Amino acid sequence: MNVVERAREGYGRNAVPIKSHRAAEYEAIARISHRLRAAAKNRDTCFPEFVSALHENSKLWTTLAVDVAHPDNGLPQDLRARLFWLADFTDHETRRILKNNGDVAILIEINAAVLQGLRGSEGTQ
Repeated sequence: MNVVERAREGYGRNAVPIKSHRAAEYEAIARISHRLRAAAKNRDTCFPEFVSALHENSKLWTTLAVDVAHPDNGLPQDLRARLFWLADFTDHETRRILKNNGDVAILIEINAAVLQGLRGSEGTQ
């Protein structure tokens, strides 16, 4: 067995499959959505965890907004605009939720719709 074959053998067993950008986005949004949903159920008994989950969701949407605002983003302009608007909306709704004037279910629904879109368009990119 030569060096190249040993390298393939050594790395082949432990290699982690590389995820597409879409798969990584899906996984991150799903994880954050799950955490937000669970924290919302325990909002009254563990408010700090709820606030932390809201903050993580806000960071996600801020990251998405920055990404779609970048001139090199390859998404269609109308989709970029809609995602940017959703990021702005989630920011506004998060502030309302923290003031006890909003509904966390809206944020969870938005994330679910984005997940559905990512899942439905996986074969297109």
